[in-house]
Amino acid sequence: FFIVTTFVLVHGAWSGAHAFRKVRPPLLAAGHEVFTPALTGIGERVHLASPQVGLNTHIQDLVNHVLYEDLQDIVLLGFSYGGMVITGSLAHIAERVKHLVFLDAFVPQDGQAVIDMARSRRPATGLGASAFMPPAARDYEDPAESEFQNPRRVAQPVATFSQPVHLAQPLESYPFRRTYIRATADDHSQDNDQQFAKAAAHAEASSAWSYHEIASNHMLPINRPTELAALLLTMA
Repeated sequence: FFIVTTFVLVHGAWSGAHAFRKVRPPLLAAGHEVFTPALTGIGERVHLASPQVGLNTHIQDLVNHVLYEDLQDIVLLGFSYGGMVITGSLAHIAERVKHLVFLDAFVPQDGQAVIDMARSRRPATGLGASAFMPPAARDYEDPAESEFQNPRRVAQPVATFSQPVHLAQPLESYPFRRTYIRATADDHSQDNDQQFAKAAAHAEASSAWSYHEIASNHMLPINRPTELAALLLTMA
């Protein structure tokens, strides 16, 4: 008999739920439930941007989405910066997660912030320093996607990069399944990309993880939505 799987997909920095707009349809067509919470201050919630928005805000965005919808046995995916958000959410909703998926994402340890893992995300300091970090340039395989995505990439409050994750126990001690999906077409020259490569290498070598690769650059939900959706369906 058919079992409906609940997917919760968390987008990355400077973007929004629209990053998954081409991933959702195949999952829905297969009969599953798909939720793509939008994080405060970016994407469709850019009107709520303020210096007070931090990683903890985004964690609460996700936690409330799961709790208010009363989602259970979820496949919880975090893309890029979204890896920080899904990790931080475990303090509140770990018992609702059956499979944790990092999509070319940060995999932080307790007490780590993005700025600890990627020098390029360290904001300027001093008088007049901005409370927002402009979006990093990204490449898309389809020029039409560049035209769609780039105007929707907005500056993000720096507190989202400077607040640390709190993880009550080691990630590999939780009973849920863990998967890392790596984008293999990046050149690993950026320090944040090295973090993704390091996390991928650990997952590939560990019996506590499943590991997969997609041959594209970092923007996997946009460049390879069909391939990503097909891979997620194997986890249903």
